[in-house]
Amino acid sequence: MEETTGPSGTAPPTGARGAGGEPPDAGGTGPPGAPPAIGGRWAAAAARAVARHPTLWPTAVRQALVLAAPGWWRRRPYLPLPAPDYLRFRLQTAYGGAGDRAPDPADVVTYLHWCRHVE
Repeated sequence: MEETTGPSGTAPPTGARGAGGEPPDAGGTGPPGAPPAIGGRWAAAAARAVARHPTLWPTAVRQALVLAAPGWWRRRPYLPLPAPDYLRFRLQTAYGGAGDRAPDPADVVTYLHWCRHVE
């Protein structure tokens, strides 16, 4: 997959984005500038994985709010999503590459178990 940022670390030019302003293959629900792999399909799969673990629900809500970009309620999509740069950094440190690989939904469950353990 091609690198998703320009030489200065900025998002690709507008012409490289999909019809809705998202990067190609974004799935439509990720924050603008988010790694292309983080989109609607991935979010739904991660939500299903977490839904199978009711004891993790409070931890998932808490982590969503802790990791949310400041002022998330003022910007579309009005969801407590992490800042795109932070998300890309975390994906790079976890999986390597350009930070455009979506995490396995099982990794999200593992992460939430870890968060619950250290709380």
